[in-house]
Amino acid sequence: MPPSTPAEQTDVVHLSSLLKRPVTDRGGRSLGRLADVIVRLRGEDYPVVTGLVASVGGRELFVPIHQVSSFGQEALRLNSAKVDLRPFERREGEVLLRADVLGHRLIDVAEARLVRASDVELARRGSRWLLSGLDTHRHHRFPGLFGGRPREHTCRDWKAFEPLIGHDRSLKARGPAGRIRRMRPAQIADLLEDASAAEKHEILGRVHQDPELEADVFEELEEDHASRLLGARTDAEIADVLARMRADDAADAIGELPQRRRRPVLDRLPAAQRGRVLTLMGYSPDSAGGLMAVDFLPLTADVPVREALTAVRNARSLQAEALTSVYGVDENGRLLAVVKLVTLLQSDPDATLGSVSEPDPVRVGPDTDLVDVVLLMVDYNLLTMPVVDEQRILLGVITVDDVLEATLPEDWRRREVAPPPDLRHGTRTPPTPSGPADSRQEPS
Repeated sequence: MPPSTPAEQTDVVHLSSLLKRPVTDRGGRSLGRLADVIVRLRGEDYPVVTGLVASVGGRELFVPIHQVSSFGQEALRLNSAKVDLRPFERREGEVLLRADVLGHRLIDVAEARLVRASDVELARRGSRWLLSGLDTHRHHRFPGLFGGRPREHTCRDWKAFEPLIGHDRSLKARGPAGRIRRMRPAQIADLLEDASAAEKHEILGRVHQDPELEADVFEELEEDHASRLLGARTDAEIADVLARMRADDAADAIGELPQRRRRPVLDRLPAAQRGRVLTLMGYSPDSAGGLMAVDFLPLTADVPVREALTAVRNARSLQAEALTSVYGVDENGRLLAVVKLVTLLQSDPDATLGSVSEPDPVRVGPDTDLVDVVLLMVDYNLLTMPVVDEQRILLGVITVDDVLEATLPEDWRRREVAPPPDLRHGTRTPPTPSGPADSRQEPS
């Protein structure tokens, strides 16, 4: 009988059922056993199986997938007697499913947590096998024994995960930042605080591909954790991250560095950022000056509402929380009035900023302590609090999220937050191949 073709095999197999299966020639004679399955990463698409690693006589050899005529049966049969006897060496973009994925942790992007792979699902689409799903449920070590049920697979779509394979040369194949870029900076910060040293290295390597995302992540990290991660970098590398961070967060980060490293890092910051950081470092961290951000949107009172809204729309570099209010100032920067963004949206576009603002706004000095700031913001239902000097010059703005972070218990980041009621494990959608086939020796 002629050897079976891939089209005759089952559509789905699991890695656990393939490992250690016999590898035979087309006559059925044993050559060795399956040691691993190789897939090639393809960015956001499903990885494609390009070959096998066969253990033959104590050596690990590469077998191209097109030489395998039987992939889902008890034995993995080859359709050629020729086997490359050179030792297997992984190439750029290749992932070894047993060595790199099985038993290792991956990022569950949807749920923003680290999970461990207990099995991997492969699905045949046309003439190719794709890495289609991942099982993260713990299974009994001896299924079927002691009354236990046989192993059941509950795989989810591979695209819901970001692998951590510890292979730097494969980063390009995953695209800029990979699927991590779908996550919020605070979620990535939580991952880093739960990750091992090796996992931290790889997650930071992904995030580093997007400098703005990297700065946002460091803003969300606990100060001591950010300090440890930054401390492992050179002064220039630290300055590169801090230059993109909010000045108040950058000041906090520098304050956590060893004294001998602060000045070299400050000297490498751009002049504008260095000036803001130095100003903030002069205040106590528990005072209004230590809490405030020095980036805000000041406008003169005669500006029409429509122009004020345009200014808000164009202020993309400012923290969104700081734009919930717009501040009216005179030509010297003295605070005259404040208007909430919602008021601007509901006002006549031709009206002036001064005519829709609240005069004599609630304000504090830079030395006001945290408790007084909190009491005023609660009493007046404020989302932001302006900070002024003795001449009423607007120095900065405190946002409610900074006040919450300063007043919550120190271990608030480590608390497990209840998920929303609609969050459920989604059903896995079947993969569809796209893009050209990739392999060392792909069939024509």
